[in-house]
Amino acid sequence: MGKPQKIFFPENVKFLRKRKKLSQESLAQQLDITRVKLNAIESGKTKNPALEDMVKFSEFFRISIDSLLKAELSRLLELQLRDLEAGNDVYMMGTKFRVLPITLDKEGRQNCEYVPVKAKMGYSAGYKDPEYIASLPKYNIPSLPGHGTYRTFQAAGDSMFPIPDKAEVTGEYIENWLEIKSDTPCVVVLNGSNEFVFKLITSNKKDKSFLLKSLNPAYEPYTVAADEVLEIWKFKKLHLDEIPDPLTDEPEWKRMFSELKQEIRSLKK
Repeated sequence: MGKPQKIFFPENVKFLRKRKKLSQESLAQQLDITRVKLNAIESGKTKNPALEDMVKFSEFFRISIDSLLKAELSRLLELQLRDLEAGNDVYMMGTKFRVLPITLDKEGRQNCEYVPVKAKMGYSAGYKDPEYIASLPKYNIPSLPGHGTYRTFQAAGDSMFPIPDKAEVTGEYIENWLEIKSDTPCVVVLNGSNEFVFKLITSNKKDKSFLLKSLNPAYEPYTVAADEVLEIWKFKKLHLDEIPDPLTDEPEWKRMFSELKQEIRSLKK
């Protein structure tokens, strides 16, 4: 099991009240609650606020209850806060907690950091820590467009066969998850599981979830909630140390390999 979800409701209420330059007395009057109750909520003394009170805060600040509970709003950029107030959900926008840390080379160009399999546990804990990202091996890939942010992950297992175990997959960081098309090959960094996976993903905005599929038909597709996803990196390049084993004559493997080649051609275009 992953770590329990931290609840940010008390500090979010206080942050949003101050952002609107309201006193506790003024906000309490507008929400038709007492100042004592509001003070208890903001200080965290009220461990389980009433649902009707959460609805009042949500409607007043124009931010979903889900975001009031789970997103640390004080760490978001002003543009991200405006997205929330406009009704865009941070858990499907991919902008939920921080600005992506990056590293630069001597010429000021973004590096492509390398995350090997052995770094799985460290990455899921340090993915938003600039010092940790700076400690990763880094290099540049001249053939990739200069406007993107890239990271290389070492795949593991045979769920994406014919892509072999230990192959290195370079992905481009996706900030807005709503732009992801169905069955897009991506590296998905998951919360609480100490892992990243390389899958074909399809977003489900209604259920705030993603369907993850393997190329290998021996593995069943599965669904993860959007708030369990830390990062998504869209496939850009595949790096191999050796030529993959030849496929068998089975029609299923031929079909899979053909689909993979078509997917790579479409990405190159």
